[in-house]
Amino acid sequence: MANAKKRVLAVDDDASICEFYEQALRMTGFDVECAPSAQKAREALAQRHPDIILMDIMMPEQDGISFTRELRADAKTSDIPIIVVSGLADAGTLNDALLFGAVDYMVKPIEIDALKAKIERTFAALERRKKQ
Repeated sequence: MANAKKRVLAVDDDASICEFYEQALRMTGFDVECAPSAQKAREALAQRHPDIILMDIMMPEQDGISFTRELRADAKTSDIPIIVVSGLADAGTLNDALLFGAVDYMVKPIEIDALKAKIERTFAALERRKKQ
């Protein structure tokens, strides 16, 4: 899949995770921007429309599940696929993430090839839906 211009917005308050996303995903051909909070993500979304969002759950000010829910309720962002990437692995958290609009879920620590595969599967599924 040609993904050279696919934009990823990573929302994570951990600077080392953001650095990992920026370095690893850029090496695989994605354009990556990182936001350390929901507020910074809102500012980034006002500037550019990403093709996909990677969302942490445990963040200060606003958690990733409520922010996912907010993005789903807004017509400007409701179509952006969201993959939740979290250190929380319990079934309740996974269920909430998917219930409030995430398209997929990964548990930290993540392996870049697995993340890239999830992103590409998400894009492929969206393309299939558009063709139907």
